[in-house]
Amino acid sequence: MTGARAWVVCPNLAREQAGLSRSPGSRRDEAVGLARAIDLTVVGAETVSLNAVRPATYIGKGKVEAIAANVKAEAIDLVVFDCALSPAQQRNLERAFGCKVIDRTGLILEIFGRRARSAEGALQVELAHLDYQRSRLVRSWTHLERQRGGFGFLGGPGESQIETDRRLIQERIIRIERELEKVKRRRALHRVSRDSAPYPVVALVGYTNAGKSTLFNRLTQAEILAADMLFATLDPTVRLIRLPHGGSAILSDTVGFISNLPTTLISAFRATLEEVLAADVIVHLRDISHADSDAQGNDVDAILAEIGVADRADRVIEVWNKVDCLDADARSALADEEETNVAPPLAVSAVTGEGIDRLLQAIEDRLARGRSLVELTLDAGDGRGLHWLYEHAEVMSRRDEESGLHLTVRVAADQIERVKRRFAGGGDAARQGENWPTGR
Repeated sequence: MTGARAWVVCPNLAREQAGLSRSPGSRRDEAVGLARAIDLTVVGAETVSLNAVRPATYIGKGKVEAIAANVKAEAIDLVVFDCALSPAQQRNLERAFGCKVIDRTGLILEIFGRRARSAEGALQVELAHLDYQRSRLVRSWTHLERQRGGFGFLGGPGESQIETDRRLIQERIIRIERELEKVKRRRALHRVSRDSAPYPVVALVGYTNAGKSTLFNRLTQAEILAADMLFATLDPTVRLIRLPHGGSAILSDTVGFISNLPTTLISAFRATLEEVLAADVIVHLRDISHADSDAQGNDVDAILAEIGVADRADRVIEVWNKVDCLDADARSALADEEETNVAPPLAVSAVTGEGIDRLLQAIEDRLARGRSLVELTLDAGDGRGLHWLYEHAEVMSRRDEESGLHLTVRVAADQIERVKRRFAGGGDAARQGENWPTGR
């Protein structure tokens, strides 16, 4: 399919457009971007307005004939429909155009198949693709009377080809689901292991191409792929980041979201998305320079709700990225909104580094909710204890005096007893024992 000449069709239902802030032109550009993400040569793209879906071909007969003429004139190999087509609609359109037709779900699955690098990612994509293909076997085997004989897995006497294919697909789906269940258990064990360490988890989420990987590289000094393309990142990546007062957190980069994300993909990637569910803080990154930034933000919110993210106000930080791409008027409007909004989103540029310090401080402040400040005094020679505090707590202030090291540290509620056991054995720390905070 690489290099194939493609024609992109974006059906635009009147009733859908009435409730959307997304412009038809922007939707068309996104569909073209998806096609180019798998190296298709997009010869042309068009928006087709319609009042109702035609059961046989989705779009009207006249438009089908017009597109068929373009396909013939431009020697098109593939027509991409930016919508979900039924198997019958896909088959009828292929007959009318005389070339292959793929819908939005199939295109996204193709992209994911190209980008999956880890064994887990490959399994998740294969599961979603099999589930999608299972409903479309009728496209390959319309002659249901074809029979196959044989023994065992080859199919018994009288079993039709389509029944055999469905059974083989179902068996493969069951095997993949078992493998992914093992992955889910391993991830659960990893989360338990992380919970035993003093590192909270921060997850980056956002619409595809919002700049998550660029921000991830900026915060962690990593070098993961960050490209100006849809779904440049598929497999999740984690790194340790340092917070302003010396604390640490685990930062997780996740797959980008997109409007009308196939439910088969959401289901297949649930094990990965559970990393978002388990995160202490979720950074929702938005491309504020995009014309449909608000609509993209709503799409991400809808997917977060679908996977079960609750208490969003306590865990989600909204960040507006790519402020370096705004013109002077847009920057001025953004500044006015920051002044008038009680809780304005954070404006950053992952490319230039603008606003990154504020973002790190906001992450630290959000993680600090429910944590307690503790006053400690250490012997001047207790270098090991001091190092332990810097590694396992946040040292907010430090005074070096003849009587010892006077520290104010911020400690998570579940770590207070651990700190007490280590530092309440003598000196001022012991005398302050009755004043230890007990929790939130």
